Amino acid sequence: MFDDQDAIAKLSTAIAQLHTGPIPDTVLPSQKYLTQARESLIQHLPDAGLGVQKVIQHLREDIAPGFNASSRSPNYYGFVTGGSTPAASLADNLTTAYDQNVQIHLPKETIATELEDRALSLLCELLMLDPAQWQHRTFTTGATASNVVGLACGREYVISIRNTSSVSVGEVGIYEALHRAGLDKIQLLTTVPHSSLGKAAALIGLGRASVKTVGLREQPYKFDMELLEKLLQQPGVASIVAISAAEVNTGLFATSGLAEMQKIRKLCDIYGAWIHVDGAFGILGRVLAGKTYEIITQGCEGMELADSITGDGHKLLNVPYDCGFFVSRHRDIAQSVFWNPNAAYLNATAGSDAIPSPLNIGIENSRRLRALPVYATLTAYGRTGYREMLERQIVLARMIADFILDSPSYELLPQSSGSKEESLASIYIIVLFRAKDEEVNAELVQRINATGKVYVSGTSWDGRPACRFAVSNWQVDATRDFPVVRHCLEYVAISKKE
Repeated sequence: MFDDQDAIAKLSTAIAQLHTGPIPDTVLPSQKYLTQARESLIQHLPDAGLGVQKVIQHLREDIAPGFNASSRSPNYYGFVTGGSTPAASLADNLTTAYDQNVQIHLPKETIATELEDRALSLLCELLMLDPAQWQHRTFTTGATASNVVGLACGREYVISIRNTSSVSVGEVGIYEALHRAGLDKIQLLTTVPHSSLGKAAALIGLGRASVKTVGLREQPYKFDMELLEKLLQQPGVASIVAISAAEVNTGLFATSGLAEMQKIRKLCDIYGAWIHVDGAFGILGRVLAGKTYEIITQGCEGMELADSITGDGHKLLNVPYDCGFFVSRHRDIAQSVFWNPNAAYLNATAGSDAIPSPLNIGIENSRRLRALPVYATLTAYGRTGYREMLERQIVLARMIADFILDSPSYELLPQSSGSKEESLASIYIIVLFRAKDEEVNAELVQRINATGKVYVSGTSWDGRPACRFAVSNWQVDATRDFPVVRHCLEYVAISKKE
C-alpha cells in the first residue's frame, strides 16, 4: 500500500505543474495525439494497481495530450467556457484534498456551510443583488441544474398561490396539485430559449411542449408584450416567464431597460406568474458601467425584480467546472420543493445563524465544496478585477465583430439596419457570423478549427449554418489575440478545399 498523505502531495504537485505549464500553441490536439491517447487507455482494471507514480506519468504523458487544450488557451471558444483564475485553481485543489461534503449545516463541526453562504452572499454583491432579499441561494453543477431548481420553484409557486390549502407539488405530485388548484397545465413563456430550459421542463414534469416562444418576429430574442399578456391571461393555465440574459447564439438580451422589466413584473403579478432569469453568462454584465457598455447594462437592468436567477460560475466567473449558482427571493418555496423527509441522520445542528442545510434547498444530497474556488476568486479580484476581465473580453469580441463588418468574405449576424457603431455597441462576448461564400460557409467551423489556432462552434441562424465565437477567458489580451483571429479568418476565406 502507499501513504495517503504522500499520494495527495504528489497528485497536488502534478496538478499544479499541469496548470502552470506553458500555454499550448494550438487550441486543439492533433489527431496523432488523440489516437495515441485513445490507444493508451487502460482497457481492464489492474489487479494490483499501477501505483501513484506510474499513473501520474501515464496521465501526463499519455492522457493529457489528447485533451482539448483550449481550457488553458487565452484565445477564443465556440462554447462560453471560462478558464480558471489562479486563485480559483488553488482553491479547487484544496477542495479536492479536503473532500468536504457541504450539504449539512453543522456549525459546531465545520465552517463549510458558512463559507458557502458567505461566497454566495459575495456573489450577490458582485451582481448588485441585495443578499438579504435573495436568501434562497445555492450552488449547482451548472446552469442546467440551476434552471431545474428555478422551474421547480416556479412550478410550486404558481400552483400554491391558486390553492387555499397550500398544497405542495413536492408532497402530493403535480397531477394532484394541479387538480386541487383548478389548473389544467403550466406553460413556460420565453424568447429563443436555451435548450436547457426544455430539458428542465421535461425533468420537472411540465414537458418540453410547455415551452412557448413569445418573441417579436423581427427581433425573436425580444418579448412581444401583447402576445405575452394574451398567453398569461388564459383561464386554467399557470405561467412561468423565463428571461434570457443573454441569448446563447447572439449574446443579445431579452429586455432592454428597467421599464420593460417593470412591465413584465406587473403582468406577472396580475396573473400570478413566476419570473425566472436564465443569466448563465449575461448576468455578469451587471458589473459593467459607462456609456461604452450601455446596451449591455440596460439589458441587465431590473433583474432584481425577478423571482429567481440562474448563473454559471464556470463561464465568466472563471472558476473550474462544474459550478453553477442559483438565487431566489422565496426561501420558503425552496423548503417545500427540496426538503428531505424522514432522514434523521441528515438533521443539522441547531444554530442562530439561519443558514439552511444546502440539501434542503437544492437538488443534491451530496456534493463537493464548490464554494471555495468562488470565495477565493471573488476575494482575490473583487468587483474591479472582474469588471476589468469582462471589459477585456468585450474589447476582443468587438474587434472581431468590427473586422467581420468590414470584411468582403463574412457577414455579422443577426443583420442590422443600424449603423456600424450601433452594431458594435450591442456586442457582448458572443460574435455570430457566416461566410458569404456558400461553399466556405458549409465547412466554416471545420476550416477554422483545423487551423489549430482558434476554436469556434457551429450553429444555425435563419435556417442557414452560422459560426460563433465566445470570448470568455480571464487571460484575454486583445492586442495579442486579435491578430491571431484576423489571420485565421483571412486564411480560411482564401484557402481552397483540398
